[in-house]
Amino acid sequence: MAWGPHRQGAAWSAGRRLWRIATRAARRARRVDERVATLSPGGTARGRVLLSYVIDGMLARSPGDIPHTHTHFWETRAMAEAFRDEGYAVDAVHWTRRGPPPRLDYDVYVDVRRNFDRYAALLPGSCLKVAHMDTAHHRVHNGNQLRRLGELRARSGIELQPFKLVEENRAAETADVLCVLGNEFTMQTYAFAGKPVRRVRLSNAFAYDFPERRDFKAGARRFLWLGSEGFVHKGLDLALEAFAGMPAFELIVCGPIEREPAFRAAFRGLLVGRPNIRAEGWVDVAGDRFRRLAESCAGMVFPSCSEGGGGCVLTAMHAGLIPVVSREASVDVDEAYGIVLPRCTVEDIREAVSALAARPPERLEGMARAAWTWVRAHHTRERFALEYRDFVKGLGAMRAARGGGRARG
Repeated sequence: MAWGPHRQGAAWSAGRRLWRIATRAARRARRVDERVATLSPGGTARGRVLLSYVIDGMLARSPGDIPHTHTHFWETRAMAEAFRDEGYAVDAVHWTRRGPPPRLDYDVYVDVRRNFDRYAALLPGSCLKVAHMDTAHHRVHNGNQLRRLGELRARSGIELQPFKLVEENRAAETADVLCVLGNEFTMQTYAFAGKPVRRVRLSNAFAYDFPERRDFKAGARRFLWLGSEGFVHKGLDLALEAFAGMPAFELIVCGPIEREPAFRAAFRGLLVGRPNIRAEGWVDVAGDRFRRLAESCAGMVFPSCSEGGGGCVLTAMHAGLIPVVSREASVDVDEAYGIVLPRCTVEDIREAVSALAARPPERLEGMARAAWTWVRAHHTRERFALEYRDFVKGLGAMRAARGGGRARG
């Protein structure tokens, strides 16, 4: 079956744009960037924690109202609750806060990149400072993207500007300990700092049932690309070029293409009018539409140049898709249930996709089930909460070793 341009995808994209505008307006009206969400333990606090991340989930009326569009909404809440359950009083602020910390007598400080140096300089020397790293180090993240943009220019003459570069910071150098959501790739980008690094596996909001009705013979040549904006960074250009040269294979693109007009214009010839490439636009992974699309495919292709945990890959694996990914996608992929691209060239993608599709349907089903089984064991909200609570307990031991384990009122 050949796919043509999908009008429903455009309607969903327009709806998504309106939703984002309304969401931003609501956030400004609620002054989220300036608010402080506080959690207190049941009795006397063993210490105070400043948590600077994404507090929208903590402001939600109920856990069911927490947005699922990114893992950090739920994870911030889980992190705060882990500290509270270990006896800490927690003040949580949004990472874009421009004002000073709510107070200065904190015993533990957890933050991503933007405010780390500024806040760390204001807090007491006894405060244990934790850098929560949800991306690779900025020099790797940015350098890899710039390299991809240069390769695109050399390959096709297309000139695009960088998109969402990570701001330069010294969080890794300033912190006492680092928490990393990605795998060995991401962890190695911080090795230069010589600090203790603890991995806490990225969560995932959904644990879909395995698609028992999937026809692996019919879907063996159909693949999904799933991701947010930063399309060159995430290798969509490579995937499009690869499948454009493989007319017998199909690629379904699920991503908010309208949010990068320059990319959309540059690749319009591949996104529209190709019988084997279907641009769906943004797709809600909570909906039946995503599950139907995933059920029609054998695998997902994601040749990203740098990730902090590869959340879209994990979502695809939860939906029973076989991952064909770069090492830099920062997901643990074994040959029993996926393929790690040796490099990320157009030819590498074609070879990997062709080799996977050539396998017998029963082998593909076995790999898909193995991917689904592995991700359900390693990347869930329950696993994240367990690992982060263990991390918090380790911080308590570090504080005690430094003489900072006193109870506080």
